[in-house]
Amino acid sequence: MKTTNQLKQIVARRAAVQAPGTANALFARVIEELGFEVVYVTGAGIANMHLGAPDIGLTTLTEIADAVAAIADAVALPLIVDADTGFGNAVNMVRTVRVLERAGAAGLQIEDQVFPKKCGHFAGKDVIPLDEMVQKVKAAVDARRDQDLQIIARTDARAVEGLDRAIGRAHAYIEAGADVAFVEAPTSLAELARVTREIKAPHVANIVFGGKTPDPGQAELAKLGFSLVLYANAALQAAVKAAMDALGALKRDGSLDGVREQLVSFEERQRIVKKPTWDALESKFQAASGKGVA
Repeated sequence: MKTTNQLKQIVARRAAVQAPGTANALFARVIEELGFEVVYVTGAGIANMHLGAPDIGLTTLTEIADAVAAIADAVALPLIVDADTGFGNAVNMVRTVRVLERAGAAGLQIEDQVFPKKCGHFAGKDVIPLDEMVQKVKAAVDARRDQDLQIIARTDARAVEGLDRAIGRAHAYIEAGADVAFVEAPTSLAELARVTREIKAPHVANIVFGGKTPDPGQAELAKLGFSLVLYANAALQAAVKAAMDALGALKRDGSLDGVREQLVSFEERQRIVKKPTWDALESKFQAASGKGVA
């Protein structure tokens, strides 16, 4: 089954399926290894890990596409890709959809912030006019070659115009052809419930550790009718903490003895990146090439 079909079926279940985020193929391997059903390719994570920069619209389409292609090659799970604002207007959106679909996306998240955008839980955001975003959604829908590619339309209007306007925008985006609604940064369980109650479409919840939206847990979010729950940068935050702890110990103690229990073993690391598979390929082709030797 194509990954686009897989994601479409996941969305239809409305079971608050968890979508951990990754900025690279290694974390995607871990997500797959642990049995999750879907991977979220996080724009913020790519900005943080690839550029060492904040999520303020500094990444480019080609940088995102390169990351998506590497991740799609590494795992068999469907990828939801953070396409930010589409990197421009409705015409730019057409190219963004085509490039990221070709790179391996099963779903694309697009948003209505003014470019350059900011993290949805940052202050100082602004949104483009409603009609402009409606045209961008229509452009995304028209541009996809696979009709099962999920178009996820995000609005950041909650922080700018209030929840009523955000819900109104989400309605408009669904009417324009988006498959999934994404009201970013509700600030309470009551707001989360109102979003799914008033918009009769599949929904995304975005849980940011330390962010504006509370985390009531998967069971409660499923009761509310959410299809997907993003944990975009949980792996990144855990990795940064672990790296600081391990390298801090190395600097302080002159060795890793004190933190050896916090480090994955050499063997486990090779297993996660599937070294045995590559070893088998090497053996296969060495044996094949040897057959023709006199």
